[in-house]
Amino acid sequence: MSTAPTVPPGGEPITLSGGKLDVPDHPIIPYVEGDGIGRDIWRASSRVFDASVEKCYGGKRRIAWMEVLAGEKAKNQTGEWMPAATLDAFRKYLVGIKGPLTTPVGGGIRSLNVALRQELDLYVCLRPVRWFTGVPSPVKRPQDVDMVIFRENTEDIYAGIEWEAGTPEVKKVIAWLQAEMKVKKIRFPETSGVGIKPVSREGTERLVRAAIRYALDFKRKSVHLVHKGNIMKFTEGAFRDWGYALAAREFRNDTVTERESWILGNREKDAGLSVEANAERVEPGYDLMTEPQRAELRKEVETALALWPTHGEGKWNSKLLVRDSIADITLQQVLTRPKEFDVIATPNLNGDYLSDALAAQVGGIGIAPGGNINYVTGHAIFEATHGTAPKYSDLDKVNPGSVILSGAMMLRHLGWGEAADAIEKSLETTIGQKRVTYDFERQMEGAKLLKTSEFASALIENLPGA
Repeated sequence: MSTAPTVPPGGEPITLSGGKLDVPDHPIIPYVEGDGIGRDIWRASSRVFDASVEKCYGGKRRIAWMEVLAGEKAKNQTGEWMPAATLDAFRKYLVGIKGPLTTPVGGGIRSLNVALRQELDLYVCLRPVRWFTGVPSPVKRPQDVDMVIFRENTEDIYAGIEWEAGTPEVKKVIAWLQAEMKVKKIRFPETSGVGIKPVSREGTERLVRAAIRYALDFKRKSVHLVHKGNIMKFTEGAFRDWGYALAAREFRNDTVTERESWILGNREKDAGLSVEANAERVEPGYDLMTEPQRAELRKEVETALALWPTHGEGKWNSKLLVRDSIADITLQQVLTRPKEFDVIATPNLNGDYLSDALAAQVGGIGIAPGGNINYVTGHAIFEATHGTAPKYSDLDKVNPGSVILSGAMMLRHLGWGEAADAIEKSLETTIGQKRVTYDFERQMEGAKLLKTSEFASALIENLPGA
């Protein structure tokens, strides 16, 4: 059976020119409606997208939607979970959007979502997290949460390099580790499964580069490198070191590290401060260090002071601040000090935890948007961040907010910021009116319960100027 999608008449492909997207007025956008609740939320969401584009551009711009198959619908119609034609369409047309997909049980593809990210090398998982007025939240000040997570999407444990306990393969791996690499720290080698966690310089640099460019483009305050480098020194510790080095090498005039800001600030407070005295203020334990450690710290101070012509006399205050923090304390501090975090760049697993933890603070994963992007090739797939919830399938019940906000991200990615802004403002207005789906209605006093389709109608009604 043919799986080739039907190309919509009048649409034109998005192309890449000079490293930037060239978006026609009628771009062809491949979409996967998704499994389970995907059918309901896609019907609702696409209506909102089309209405916003029409309202903002008066018919000059219009999306030419092209359905492509993946998940259960693809399996039922073609016998394949992920037809080659679907991957080909996303490759050709660059930008697409998808609803939630079923993860096949048993062998074969571990996750359709992960497969798409890896096949298209969508190395950034972009997850903006902010609170919309009126959304029920378990925290006292959800309005303090306004962060953008750049989660590395292709490496770490999600590369899927592992061997099951008790298999001949894992026995070979453990034998090699013990005999050749002299590893003695596997506590129970006879019953252990083994996984490998690759973190590369190239993978780190392209992620951090994207995060810094985003922060500069959108005038954000800081980029946090979140890692567990105190334990995994040569993977997540290297992520931190490579990230700092990239920032200094490629964005020197636009960035300042937290420690550089301390050093420059110390000199501003005391112009006659010696290098050694400055080092003592940066590290109170200076006197307890070995001489090589002291020499390294003095060199760090001298290097920072060499920035004086471009960063001194308070100029560093206007620069993008690059910081780092340990993953476990970060999960605490995004709750207790959310205003201190802005753009976050982090390896894959940390980003998974942080994304869902932050989503809970602003209303749950049902309203959390996401995009998977390769900023070099121009490929991007925006998606629902939640699952398929099959027990709610075809009930016209669930919140379509995740796909709607992901679509707003997509529109902004295309350069159609007016339509994206209109959707977000309409969402906030509608929730403020307490016209919501069941997930919010049960937590809001005096709310009006809407079906999925009715919520979409309310959003269209509330588009600015409508």
